[in-house]
Amino acid sequence: MNMADRQDRHNGDEAISRDATDQASKTKIPSALATNPELTKHWAKYYRTSIASGMSIMLSQTVSYPLDSVKTRMQAYGRHRTIIECMKDGYKTEGIKGFYRGGLGPFFSFTFGRTLSFSVYQKAKYKYSALIGQATGGDEPLVIVNRPGSIPTLATIACFAAAGATAGSVISFYAAPFEITKIAAQTSEMMAKGNKSSMSDALKDPIKSSYQQKGTIKTAMNILKLRGFPGLYAGFRIHIVRDTIGSAIYFSTYESTKQMLVKLQGSNSPTSPLSVAMAGGFCGLASVTCTYPFDSVKTEYQRKCLERNTLVEYPKLEWFNRKFYRGFGLAMARSCITNIVFFSSFELIKKKINQLPDPVLLDSVV
Repeated sequence: MNMADRQDRHNGDEAISRDATDQASKTKIPSALATNPELTKHWAKYYRTSIASGMSIMLSQTVSYPLDSVKTRMQAYGRHRTIIECMKDGYKTEGIKGFYRGGLGPFFSFTFGRTLSFSVYQKAKYKYSALIGQATGGDEPLVIVNRPGSIPTLATIACFAAAGATAGSVISFYAAPFEITKIAAQTSEMMAKGNKSSMSDALKDPIKSSYQQKGTIKTAMNILKLRGFPGLYAGFRIHIVRDTIGSAIYFSTYESTKQMLVKLQGSNSPTSPLSVAMAGGFCGLASVTCTYPFDSVKTEYQRKCLERNTLVEYPKLEWFNRKFYRGFGLAMARSCITNIVFFSSFELIKKKINQLPDPVLLDSVV
């Protein structure tokens, strides 16, 4: 056999080898897809919780931020007797833009934080459900919840509360710096004026006036300058207590109320629009009612920390002291509206994502 013949035979063997490899790949891919249907899902379905929660939070925040701004001012300063008086004073001093002051940073940070919170909650919910099922030897809480006609049980409530508490405590480490920055921006004008009769007198206080007319980033930098990094976590002790308890109540109330309403409606869908909207509003009311005094103590403490460089003592928590319920009605209305908008859009977007057509991959590889 001469050199040319040997080269032709070698090239022929390579071609046969490539054909065999290509054929094996073609048969391997359909086999993998057939045995693992997850590989054929639309990409959005893998991230449906994050996508739905992110979009829903942005919508609900746009609606509710002005109400949050008024609530913060009433908590931090006791000079306004009514919500209307506070709104009139804010509009007279700062105009419409004052109600959105410091809102851009929290808009994105809160959106990310809440999206992360829901992701943590979803993962924790399945973990706790499996643990409870193993511990009791019965059905897992999530199996019970998705069973048509079921009602909340101790196991389902415990599962949702534990998952909510986990999400709240984890996210508080991320959220605390953004929250104190938001409070500083929302109360900057009132902080500067304090009890002074005029703004010119108020400007003589360099610490209080240093927060005026600053955006989110400059406000955070000002806190770092005056109080260092720990200043961004001022009030964290009460913050984590509020968020842990509040999230446990929030999620367990939402899931349990939705389950009960679905049963009363006789619906086979666990995400009936009316049930979702009513459960969303009710869980917001329940969470705010149980944690509002914590929120008031935190806001007052943080306001005092922002106004001075000295050590500040935590205000004494008094559950039935009217002082700790300033702006309570507004907070209830805000929370109810926010969560109706949020959960209604959240469940709707998730449903729409689940209805997206899956890509047909098998045709492209045969």
